[in-house]
Amino acid sequence: MPALALISAVFVVGFEQLVQWKYGATGIVGLLLLTIGVKAKSPTVSSAGAVLLAVLLTGRAL
Repeated sequence: MPALALISAVFVVGFEQLVQWKYGATGIVGLLLLTIGVKAKSPTVSSAGAVLLAVLLTGRAL
């Protein structure tokens, strides 16, 4: 079980670093809002994070 927790933590930190490298501080804020909203079961907060990430992803395509 500790090995699974370690692998999970490494994956999460790596994913956060990838988002920050590619999308900057705004990407981290969006990911943080989405994560907090899901854990707190708050649709408003998770939707705000999802919309922020969607705007970042589509902004480069337009």
